[in-house]
Amino acid sequence: MWTFLHQLASPKHFYRITGAWIPWLGGATLALLLAGLYLGLWVAPPDYQQGEAYRIIYVHVPAAWMSLFIYVFLAVAGGIGLIWNVKLAEVLATSSAPLGAWFTFVALATGAIWGKPMWGTYWVWDARLTSELILLFLYLGYIALTGAIEDPRTASRAGAILAIVGSVNIPIIHYSVEWWNTLHQGPTVTRLGQPAIHPSMLWPLLLMALAFQLYFFTVLLMRARAELIWRERRSRWVQEVLGNLQGSLVSNRKEAAS
Repeated sequence: MWTFLHQLASPKHFYRITGAWIPWLGGATLALLLAGLYLGLWVAPPDYQQGEAYRIIYVHVPAAWMSLFIYVFLAVAGGIGLIWNVKLAEVLATSSAPLGAWFTFVALATGAIWGKPMWGTYWVWDARLTSELILLFLYLGYIALTGAIEDPRTASRAGAILAIVGSVNIPIIHYSVEWWNTLHQGPTVTRLGQPAIHPSMLWPLLLMALAFQLYFFTVLLMRARAELIWRERRSRWVQEVLGNLQGSLVSNRKEAAS
């Protein structure tokens, strides 16, 4: 196991191994996404209070969960790169930030759409919404900071410090509905004891959450592989990969011409 993890930390082996993972992750993502949407939009019954409007939870809630998960992933990967100087951890952190920003934006946008019929307004400055908006600014700040520094490794270290400091916002987001009196509803799925949601509504939500997570890892690996090719473009193994790719393209063109 440790030998495999050690090999996976090598950019060359990471690129080779994850290339075989991506199609399987993508296929599983699509299957879970279709199943979750079907069960959530057509099979699950309407809510007795919110009617059909509640179905937006099948996008809003998984996106909100992912916005927190990805930031923790970003901070941990950045910390590993900062402390142990692991290049692959830096690549994973840099590659995950735009995905986290998009998930956070989707959570805020769908929350605003849901809030209009429920609260009568698209936005209120309560603790949960404000701290989630701050999370989006942290993602954008990380992206802007790492993009402004020319040297990738220096940029990763600076971004890691920002991500670690900003991680104090994560427990604030999670516990905001318990620490303060807000319009946002309290926890229903993750509360202690039985979740306050019927299984016919809960299972589609869990399927969508898993689909969103697999989607994240699928796209993360694709972005990380591209980032590795760029950072290691002068290394021998990248030249071999590009040479093999060029050879395959030439061979395919000859076969198509014949």
